[in-house]
Amino acid sequence: MSQLLRLKMAKQKAEAFLKEEGITRLPVDPFAIAASRDIIVEPKADTSDGVSGMLLRHGDSFGILYATHVQNEGFQRFSIAHELGHFILDGHVDHVLPKDGTHTSHAGFVSADPYELEADHFAAGLLMPSGPFRRAIGRRDPGLAVIEAMAADCRTSLTATAIRYAELCDDAVGVIISTGQRIDYCFLSEAMKSLPELSWLRKGTPVPKGTETARMNGNPDRIMEADRAANEIDVMDWLGGKRSVLITEEVAGLGRYGKTLTVLSSCSIGHEDEIEPGDDEWEMIESWTPRFHR
Repeated sequence: MSQLLRLKMAKQKAEAFLKEEGITRLPVDPFAIAASRDIIVEPKADTSDGVSGMLLRHGDSFGILYATHVQNEGFQRFSIAHELGHFILDGHVDHVLPKDGTHTSHAGFVSADPYELEADHFAAGLLMPSGPFRRAIGRRDPGLAVIEAMAADCRTSLTATAIRYAELCDDAVGVIISTGQRIDYCFLSEAMKSLPELSWLRKGTPVPKGTETARMNGNPDRIMEADRAANEIDVMDWLGGKRSVLITEEVAGLGRYGKTLTVLSSCSIGHEDEIEPGDDEWEMIESWTPRFHR
């Protein structure tokens, strides 16, 4: 079984779990889900940087500790959902915690370990299930505003919500996280991927000069102040290709996280040229290092 398929199945497992539990509304409460399985959840103040949470085992009893060094509710809820993924997904407990002790996690797609990636995808599906998420999107125009609204509805981090939005929306959307003048990762909606001969933005690719993102990233104070900026730009300036389309570039500083979120969006790019995702999609996923901290 391909790893891409396993990740999709992890999301589907989370959504199937919600259906079995009769959970149909947003936000989904990971604390309540843990309590329903007699899993004690507690904060851990002295967790080292990079550690998002821990799954504890003593016989058939389990507990979850979540990191508090990142003061972001969405990140903390995602971390708990990640540990629930280890608890619920087939084979995870036997692999990550076969005996009494503690399993330390690095949630947020910062680990290349397939079990950690599966738990991350489970968390995304659990907190942002496709059915309620799509219904909540409705007919809203694409862009940062709908992502912020969905982050509030789901009580999830802005970046996690942006990525899930790009995955599930019907509009042409690109989500980019960058640090300084380098791109950390990029995720494109299927409608955006329909543009011919795009240049995939891989990890380490320079931020295009003359963009709002480049200007924002050139001023760390704006990032720390969670500043916002928006402008219209040709999609070719960001993604290359052979089709010139005017799109909106919206940029949000992510505060102490030290990064920026860029949302590219357009209502004018149709689906007539939409391509089916294939092996190239997984090649892109492998080249990115997504972080869902904020």
